[in-house]
Amino acid sequence: MTDVLPLGPDELLTTTRSVRKRLDLDRPVPMELVRDSLEVALQAPSGSNQQGWHWLVITDAEKRRAVGEYYRRSFMAYRESSAYPTTRTSGDADRDATQHRVADSALYLAERMGDAPVLVIGALKASAELPAANQAGMWGSLLPAAWSLQLALRARGLGSAWTTLHLRYEQEISQLLGIPDDVRQGVLLPVAYFTGETFKPAKRQPLDTVLHLDTW
Repeated sequence: MTDVLPLGPDELLTTTRSVRKRLDLDRPVPMELVRDSLEVALQAPSGSNQQGWHWLVITDAEKRRAVGEYYRRSFMAYRESSAYPTTRTSGDADRDATQHRVADSALYLAERMGDAPVLVIGALKASAELPAANQAGMWGSLLPAAWSLQLALRARGLGSAWTTLHLRYEQEISQLLGIPDDVRQGVLLPVAYFTGETFKPAKRQPLDTVLHLDTW
């Protein structure tokens, strides 16, 4: 196993941020670091211990560019939709300013996704048609491992960002990468070294605004 940063559990959990503009797109990422991080991710829980996950690590430049272009197209459509966060105001000037900064960094990533030295797609063995009920149970067998992967990457000096907009073109990307029909994609992570040294906890809503004891 490779050396890791001296981060305690709380610091690791609260400073693993979505890294977009601070991804070092010019510095190669050793496959050893990705493999070590995936070894950690495989310790995550899965429903009935099925471990039905699959991980596509994409380093080929043409394939990265192709996936990046699908992501860019999807992001641009999302950007024009009413669901885009900067199309409405929350009434909180500080929060709105934060959302605009996030949107700006998200646009940067959309335009540069294919330049990330490594792309990782987390996928799950599933039926070609997703179940109508209890999808939470299904995706709960992949998403904890994907988050563990992000934590492990952070501990090794690598940044990532949780994205799912590529799923608008899931079928096209599956064909590009030879993914079988019974394997469904769940997350796309650009992976690169990060620039700068400081990551800090983000501002969040006060706990008591979202905490419910015994009843809503």
